[in-house]
Amino acid sequence: MITKETSINELLRSHPLVREVFAKHGMGCIGCMGAATETIENGAKMHNIDVEALLKELNELCNRK
Repeated sequence: MITKETSINELLRSHPLVREVFAKHGMGCIGCMGAATETIENGAKMHNIDVEALLKELNELCNRK
């Protein structure tokens, strides 16, 4: 399960398709230097994104497999 504390970088490595969700929300996490150390919660705050909505989409995508 993906949580607020999940590292953006780790999630991108383990589930490459989440890039689509991040991009949809305006998070350019692929090339962002902060992605290496930031959690999903921190990234969402930096981009003024509802972290709960983001987590829901990320978990739904990853659970489809």
